[in-house]
Amino acid sequence: MPIMDTWGIDEAKRRFSEVVRRSGTEPQKIYNRDRLVAAVVSPDVLDSVQNLRREQSTRSLAEDFSEIREICTEENYQLKIGKRQDRMNWIAVDS
Repeated sequence: MPIMDTWGIDEAKRRFSEVVRRSGTEPQKIYNRDRLVAAVVSPDVLDSVQNLRREQSTRSLAEDFSEIREICTEENYQLKIGKRQDRMNWIAVDS
């Protein structure tokens, strides 16, 4: 039997047990009229996605900058800041 990871919605309903069983090794995508409407995934994949979402939604920009500062300190990195220029004196040149 060929490995199948995409299903029409009617076939997925008829063969639900098989869709769930196959989701243990590969996400099973369910389509309705050529449009992806659902995916059945293993609990491990779901946990990974939920953990990633939780991690992304709980970190603030301040925490990200704090982490960057720590890394820069550990690596003894110094940001080289160039000489500032007055943008008011820039002249736009049309080509």
